[in-house]
Amino acid sequence: MSLDALLKQAAQRLQAAGSTSPRVDAEVLMCHVLERDRTWLYTWGDKMCSSQEHSRFDALIDARAQGTPVAYLTGAREFWGLRLATSPNTLIPRPDTETLVELALSRATLPTGRLLDLGTGTGAIALAFASEQPDWQVLGVDVRDEAVELAANNAKALVITNAHFLLSDWFSALESDAEAGTLFDIIVSNPPYIAADDPHLAEGDVRFEPRSALVANADGMADLLHLVQSARHYLTASGWLLLEHGYTQAEKVRMALSSAGYQNVESVRDLGGHERVTLGRLITAT
Repeated sequence: MSLDALLKQAAQRLQAAGSTSPRVDAEVLMCHVLERDRTWLYTWGDKMCSSQEHSRFDALIDARAQGTPVAYLTGAREFWGLRLATSPNTLIPRPDTETLVELALSRATLPTGRLLDLGTGTGAIALAFASEQPDWQVLGVDVRDEAVELAANNAKALVITNAHFLLSDWFSALESDAEAGTLFDIIVSNPPYIAADDPHLAEGDVRFEPRSALVANADGMADLLHLVQSARHYLTASGWLLLEHGYTQAEKVRMALSSAGYQNVESVRDLGGHERVTLGRLITAT
């Protein structure tokens, strides 16, 4: 069977299974099997697929039809133009989070500085920023050993040398550094912000992602509020805190930042038009 015929058949199956992007999913999985890019696939769609390739492709389509995220099936996802290895132990990097990277870069007005990425996961945010600001020092922390190892491996594969990763429950491993005066010019985070009873947890790719990276107490606000308060002790004078959050949480995050003494507080919309990132500046570090 030709590649085009296989793709058409697979896309029909994925559409019936509820995929929102059946043809794209099928093409990405086929490219993974063939170790080719999609341009090659469009050019050589009339080529025949070997029996071994056919079997591998069918197995991946079976798994995708059951809901397994494409990023977990291929073991990779592109973010900010960077190819990142992924794992079921971490969240899948999403395009909306690039808004957080854009805002962090726009606040990096000095030629050198330090950025902290809390809950780094694959290292997506930290590595995207580090790739654009090679003279800045970037630290990503995560509470999971698997995430720290994955992020470090992504940095190595991308030859990004100004980003490093550390095991830490939020700021816990940084306490001695803060006491010694080692502070950050920018702190960013995409923390857990989904309420435990949110119906979206039973839909789409989220079903397969680690709940510890998704769910927070207090209707999804617990970690956001903790970071607003704690970050004040790790920011330089005039340092920025940028937080990704749910599309209904912007007002609460703005109020929390303002109450904690941050200035220039604002929320910024993502690619879908939702208020997705809220930021504030701590004019006087405490």
